[in-house]
Amino acid sequence: MSNDMTPDTERQRGGMSRRGFLQIATLAGAAAGFTGTLARSENEIGYYAMDLSDDTLRHMLRTILRIRWHERTMADKMLSDPSYRAYNHFYAGQEAVATGVCAALRNDGPFDQIDLVYSTHRPTGHAIAKGVDMAKMQAEFDFRATGLNNGYAAEMHISDPDVGFIGADGMIGPGHVIATGSAFAFRARGSDQVSVVFGGDGTYATPHFHSALNNARLLDLPFIYVLENNLYHQYAHYSHSCPHADIADAARAYGIPARVVDGQDVFQVYNAAKEAVDRARAGGGPSFIEAKTYRYYNHWGAPGAEVGKLGAFGYDPLAISSFRPERELRSWMQRDPVDIARATLIDWGVMDETTADTMETDVRAEVDAAFAWAAEQPLCTPEDGLKHVFAEGVVAPRQMA
Repeated sequence: MSNDMTPDTERQRGGMSRRGFLQIATLAGAAAGFTGTLARSENEIGYYAMDLSDDTLRHMLRTILRIRWHERTMADKMLSDPSYRAYNHFYAGQEAVATGVCAALRNDGPFDQIDLVYSTHRPTGHAIAKGVDMAKMQAEFDFRATGLNNGYAAEMHISDPDVGFIGADGMIGPGHVIATGSAFAFRARGSDQVSVVFGGDGTYATPHFHSALNNARLLDLPFIYVLENNLYHQYAHYSHSCPHADIADAARAYGIPARVVDGQDVFQVYNAAKEAVDRARAGGGPSFIEAKTYRYYNHWGAPGAEVGKLGAFGYDPLAISSFRPERELRSWMQRDPVDIARATLIDWGVMDETTADTMETDVRAEVDAAFAWAAEQPLCTPEDGLKHVFAEGVVAPRQMA
């Protein structure tokens, strides 16, 4: 299928049009509750993904695959490689959210023109989708002096302003308020840039959540809040801290347009993000997107996982007991973001099975090369911790009595 094929010519080839495919998928999601195998979504969102070029659609699948195999490789390293030093919160299962949102953003160009993203303590998917160099990021995770931030950030504080990835956030919530500050700066200088913050379901119970939404609405800022509702904050179901089945209802209370989407489907996420970005650029103010999704590993690390297998099903000592039903995890994995994106593009004629297989093979080789490069980089030294304490000079090393 060529990039200039119209919906009419798509129908003439005998296949389902992109619009028809998306409409059926969205209506199916709207008919099911989010506790089942489908995440509830809304059916009035525009079908913008049907207008994307084939190259862009393939790039979206490749991004999902890059995130997935980066996560799986990290998990296997933690389980099998004693020399691996990284401290990781895995994003596997949520790849479609970061990919769909960032595909709607301006990611290339001067810093005063690109859109900005603020992340969470689970930043890898957001970073890769925004364009952060995977090898340098992995070197940073492993405390290498030549890493993305010279070994000072590790996982929860990585940052790459060159691509508009302002940073991860080890605390739950403050990034939301800072992101509204960026949005205010955009409006103050007349820029059409957009500020996006990702947050988990646990952020609802923080003051930053409400402060950010309140100020964004009062000032009509070009601000988009993407809430990744993976049902659990650490080891507690979100219903223990939030009275809403849809946290989007909290945003609506502030008068902010809010959408609930199936976070397993990158095209539904993209459609909602495109609508929100267009609104923000046009001066229409903030938006809120709640993506119903699920993380395949536990809150931190790889307890309960096995080398070479996706997901964590066993005992997690940090949770004291198994905190979520195994069949719940398996149910969500039946609607895997990788499978959905791949099947959709094959159905649309954007690629065939062989091309999809080749893409995944290439991605796995790229990920392996990134980890190999990172492992060869020099580690930080204790003296490095004395640098950058002051604006100029270094702290003199001394032995404390």
